[in-house]
Amino acid sequence: MSIVGPRPERPFFIEEISRDLPDFRQRLAVKAGITGLAQVSGKCRTLPEDKLKFDLMHITNYSLMLDLNTLLKTLGVVFSRGSHT
Repeated sequence: MSIVGPRPERPFFIEEISRDLPDFRQRLAVKAGITGLAQVSGKCRTLPEDKLKFDLMHITNYSLMLDLNTLLKTLGVVFSRGSHT
């Protein structure tokens, strides 16, 4: 597991979501992360389609600066008061 990357998903949900969103499996091409763009850019109830969009954005635009930016945003989310509920 890495620090930044797509959040891991249980195999049951990968199979279920992949039926409607075949690109969802592309998330498995990289190590899962503790935090990711979907967590800092979306809300807690982000739809799978939107999570996929953020995860693919991270995979295709990977850079150290993107990871650092995501980590800084993660700190902002962690220390904010209820803005991501």
